Amino acid sequence: MTRPELRELIITKQKEGLSPASVSRIKALVSVILSHALEDGLIAANPASRLGRLIKNKEPKADVNPLTREEARAFLEAVRENYPRYYPFFLCALRTGMCLGELLALEWSDIDFRGGFIEVRRNLVEGRFTTPKNHKTRRVDMSRQLSDTLRTLQAERKKEALAKGWKEMPPQVFVNEVGKPLDRGNLVRRVFWRSLEKAGLRRIRLHDLRHTYASLLIQNGESLAYVKDQLGHHSIQLTVDTYGHLVPGANRQAVDRLDDDFFTTYGQEAGADRVQALVLKGLKWLNLARLSG
Repeated sequence: MTRPELRELIITKQKEGLSPASVSRIKALVSVILSHALEDGLIAANPASRLGRLIKNKEPKADVNPLTREEARAFLEAVRENYPRYYPFFLCALRTGMCLGELLALEWSDIDFRGGFIEVRRNLVEGRFTTPKNHKTRRVDMSRQLSDTLRTLQAERKKEALAKGWKEMPPQVFVNEVGKPLDRGNLVRRVFWRSLEKAGLRRIRLHDLRHTYASLLIQNGESLAYVKDQLGHHSIQLTVDTYGHLVPGANRQAVDRLDDDFFTTYGQEAGADRVQALVLKGLKWLNLARLSG
């Protein structure tokens, strides 16, 4: 293998969409093999040396671009009106924060209707079932609305399987009209983006529905620790770095809790009502003390 061939290999793999880490591993493997060939005297030099500079670094992460509560509601209404078959899918995305691959791989056996949660066990990537993104299973709580919607979908799917002569109901929760897992490209282009347009919303990534879920939880006052567990982040630091800025008034509330009962700012007394309540409480204690004496 010549140096130009290796250079072409690296460039081709990057164009195919492989991550820099994957391309680096390929390059390292080839380099090790050629190093052994060099030691055995089969080649005069290692053509893979100093080719790492051709591997481009990852592009900066896209900004978090969640929908507001009103925008999420408008989006779901557009889906239900124009693409009703996909409404349960997008409701599940907005109520669980699951990644696209996790949603596509979700099976009926993963859903515990009695317990009110979903067990995220697998991921669907390029037609292959793998482990979830962080290689660990997790439990995600289901809202009542989502639970009711999925129960209805399960009953409808059983009827569809009988009507279409399928041998059995597909194990996947979200399937196309022939019972196969949804195609992510078609899903994004033909349903997701079109629904955003029909709802009069900006175009965002489907992954931003995961960010929407997290941001709405935080706005409701849920802790970042709970958000971390629901999303399956490997560390709380990742959750803080991604969503910490969305916590409303977190810093000011933290220091406000340091204030005492009587003074809010230097030399300024608290409200009269609060002072009066404290005085009355003190008088009550005095009366009780006199009675007991």
